[in-house]
Amino acid sequence: MSASVPQGHSWTRQVKKEDEEEDPVDQLISRSGCAASHYALQECMAQHQDWRQCQPQVQAFKDCMSEQQTKRREELRKKKEQASTHR
Repeated sequence: MSASVPQGHSWTRQVKKEDEEEDPVDQLISRSGCAASHYALQECMAQHQDWRQCQPQVQAFKDCMSEQQTKRREELRKKKEQASTHR
């Protein structure tokens, strides 16, 4: 009798990438171009469990994000200037 008992399903749900939502912070970091320094910081934190031991990675990530913010501000300023001259 045990041979005729079904063993359950053998399928797995295929999740479409569109159904998965990426964390907004991860999206921001990816778009910023600072993902490598962010992952290096995460790796250091996982290894040491102490942010004080990861100061070079913290500073590298901070510098990268600051540079990206400066570039973004400059791009927005230029777009605003262009828009005002085309009116």
